[in-house]
Amino acid sequence: MATQTEPTFEQDLAARGYSRRQMAKAAALLGAATATLRVTGAVAQQAAKAVAGAVRIGANECWTGPFPVAAQAAFRLVQEGNRYEPDNEHQKLFDAVAAVEGIPADRIVAWPGSSDPLSRVAVAYASPTRGIVTADPTYEAIWRTGAWIGAKVTKVPLTKDYAHDVKAMLAADPNAGVYYICSPNNPTGTVTPIADIEWLANNKPRDSILVVDEAYIHWVDGPNAAKMAATRDDVLILRTFSKLFGMAGMRLGLTFASPGLMDKMMRYDGGQVTAMLPMTAVACGTASVGEAGLIKARRAEMNAAREKSVSHLKAKGIKVIPGSQANMFMVDWGRPAKDMQAALLAANVQIGRSWPIWPNVSRVSVGSIAEMEAFNAAIDKVWKA
Repeated sequence: MATQTEPTFEQDLAARGYSRRQMAKAAALLGAATATLRVTGAVAQQAAKAVAGAVRIGANECWTGPFPVAAQAAFRLVQEGNRYEPDNEHQKLFDAVAAVEGIPADRIVAWPGSSDPLSRVAVAYASPTRGIVTADPTYEAIWRTGAWIGAKVTKVPLTKDYAHDVKAMLAADPNAGVYYICSPNNPTGTVTPIADIEWLANNKPRDSILVVDEAYIHWVDGPNAAKMAATRDDVLILRTFSKLFGMAGMRLGLTFASPGLMDKMMRYDGGQVTAMLPMTAVACGTASVGEAGLIKARRAEMNAAREKSVSHLKAKGIKVIPGSQANMFMVDWGRPAKDMQAALLAANVQIGRSWPIWPNVSRVSVGSIAEMEAFNAAIDKVWKA
């Protein structure tokens, strides 16, 4: 009796409607030669090049670095930098995350940021015949991948409360290959209720993948979607250490998903990128995840800084998109956002950009109390009602 063999990379893509040219693009996207481009692309879409001497509140970075205990853990690994992996560091990270999140360690994979797994899930589960559905505005990395590989990308406006409109997302493309939710959303900082996320998981096509990007979830004192990945085979959770943990330059991210889901994402090249993580970042992440008290204190500090500027803007009659639970907020100037961005930069404050759907709205990252006081002072200087 003949045994059934798994299709090759090319056979799999061809069966899902890819042309030869699209297959070449997909292969290039996942190739080692483009790894640097994927990383720099992730940085570029966050913000323009930093301006020396300016207050930098445009890239959703944390205003400070890793927790001291985590920095010390990283330094210990610097001293063992002659070893590829001094003491089973990857497994220590997975076990620490599993203990905090309540999911099996074998469903956790580490990455140098989120761009690589976002590209992989699009190639593995979307196609010219199975599209990608997202909110608008939201984090655009998966839009770019979809456009590159020739998959239809459908963008659905947020609800009046600035959450993902999950029923409208499903109605917009009932046969999509990937549904993407970013919660808290980038750029609005708003949260989509777990019940809505579960509804989409339960009502989407069974063979499609729900991606829940929780890059900013540690800023939220509330539930998260991680446990959905503990039991389901069609949900992928994205996490990062770039935000609350202050490790943006160290490039460490995580995915939570079933081994079978991950195997399909990684079989094109063996997933070798996960073996290229710097051990300093891995050790720093391991030491960070269980520090509940430090996480709570940093969240409270950010909330106070955010409220300081939101209240200042509202007092001047400037509209702020409500509901942010992350280290960013959106300001509706009622005029072209690019003009306000330039005016504030002239006052030595570098804020974030706008999104095409909202050309009059800027994203502002939350910095330290001192940085937000500088932002408030710059508003006083340049704002004319």
